[in-house]
Amino acid sequence: MPKRAARAHRPRGMAPVVALAALALLAAGCVPGTDGSAAGGGTAGGATAIPDPAKAGKVTLTVWDQEIRGGTNAEVEQLNKEFQRAYPNVRVKRVARGFTDLKATLKLAVSGNNPPDVVQANQGYPDMVAFVRAGLLAPLDNYAGIYDWNTRYPTTLLNHNRVSADGRRFGTGRLYGISQTGEFVGLYYNKDLLAKSGLRPPRTWGEFTDQLARLRSDGRLPVQFGNLDKYPAIHTFGVLQSQAGAAPVRDLVFGRAGRFDTRQTRDAAATLADWRRRGYLPQGANGLGYDDAAKKFASGDGAYLITGTWQLADLRKAMGDNLGLMPPPPATAGGPPVSTGGQGLAWSITSRSKHPEVAAAYLDFLTSEHAADVMTRHGVLPAVPGKAAARVPRTSVDGQMLDTWRRLNDADGLVPYLDYATPTFYDTLSEGLQGVIAGAQSPERFAATAQRDYAAFMAEQREGDRDAAAGPGPRRDGR
Repeated sequence: MPKRAARAHRPRGMAPVVALAALALLAAGCVPGTDGSAAGGGTAGGATAIPDPAKAGKVTLTVWDQEIRGGTNAEVEQLNKEFQRAYPNVRVKRVARGFTDLKATLKLAVSGNNPPDVVQANQGYPDMVAFVRAGLLAPLDNYAGIYDWNTRYPTTLLNHNRVSADGRRFGTGRLYGISQTGEFVGLYYNKDLLAKSGLRPPRTWGEFTDQLARLRSDGRLPVQFGNLDKYPAIHTFGVLQSQAGAAPVRDLVFGRAGRFDTRQTRDAAATLADWRRRGYLPQGANGLGYDDAAKKFASGDGAYLITGTWQLADLRKAMGDNLGLMPPPPATAGGPPVSTGGQGLAWSITSRSKHPEVAAAYLDFLTSEHAADVMTRHGVLPAVPGKAAARVPRTSVDGQMLDTWRRLNDADGLVPYLDYATPTFYDTLSEGLQGVIAGAQSPERFAATAQRDYAAFMAEQREGDRDAAAGPGPRRDGR
């Protein structure tokens, strides 16, 4: 899914944000090189020492990314300029596209005659796993050892960028990318609109839903929302679904256990349909663009906006101190937070890059401690925050974001994006949820359709496991 987020300036005497101690502890236990689960193999170029781009001669490094929003675009542009200053022989040729455009065109680009060197690939079966199976991405395990990515990043985050050696499993095996940003889907709120209705940020999910009715009765739009791009509903639905608990959804996404045609799924879809019927969402939300909805919220149309941290920099620029951000409130006051999230799209090296070592040095630079501080200063949430994050005032919206990131990780409350689950789940969910929002598809039908997609893929995975266990020889279908 599209991804971004955080910011920084020094307050007078505010308590510093603690830089994700839980992540650091996880990272400290990692082993350089691989996760030990059938990683093996080398990298493009098989590097055994830190590459020196200065010795590569004149290089044009072609990079495709989706960081088009204010904060992430600014930090990537700054880091690109710094990288080129450090290595005057290297030119970074950047192609930046929105998430939907990137998703639609990337496979053609990486499989063409002149593929980019570096791309951002969405994790999960639809994109990263499919690219690995087609031999379009290079494994990065050697570089992870050389650059100490496995001690810089926690295992839990790196595993989201792993694909098994046979190209069939997501979340284990070889490393095929490294992510720059952390992210979660939260509740942005307009402080002035809440105050005008006599409301404060809710402490529980029940308080939040009560507020939606109060705001509507006061003639205010409770939740700004645009789903023309289709993926926004997946995020909102994911937040609703995870209210019943993170573990069952996480097990589903990673194919460990469970089904999608459950009460948890039906209730989440029913809530989304109910919000539409009650006028908690804009009329014609399926025809309103995601960015247009964010602009409407920033201009004062809507008390809440449910979306990711990648929107923070742009929203803060328009709203200033009137913007607040919180995790979806728990069932009981003071309970652990749970939300959809994890990390931004992986930065990967294509298997036919002509400059894999320069590309690896570029990835290392984009995800360095210095880069984390640059991200923070541009209002972007680093996957592993650095020193600059500790200077952000906790009462600012940036401080709220950093604090929520820490709390979600401490509570193990991050639920993976649902579209990771099968190669076709992005289309199944996005189309189904458009139908739910339009009133054209019942929650029951939506859950059943999702389960058919999921069950078919799980059966295919089991068939592959049986074939692998049987060893070489004819397949059951004779091929």
